[in-house]
Amino acid sequence: MPVIIFEGPELNNEQREMMIKEFTETACKAMPMVPKESFYVYLREYPGERLGVGGLALPNYLKKIGAVMEDD
Repeated sequence: MPVIIFEGPELNNEQREMMIKEFTETACKAMPMVPKESFYVYLREYPGERLGVGGLALPNYLKKIGAVMEDD
């Protein structure tokens, strides 16, 4: 049972579904001998305040570069 782990900011439901689907499809291409149903995908999501980039909490970093985080 291969395991794929994503750690990052919180995602909305559409993003979660897409990540699971795309990670699984890509892994199946790389390992065609493993059945699709054997792959486990774990999404470990963290609030932006608990992630840091460039010495800043993620929300502050995104403000600095002019980007915004999407809410559910």
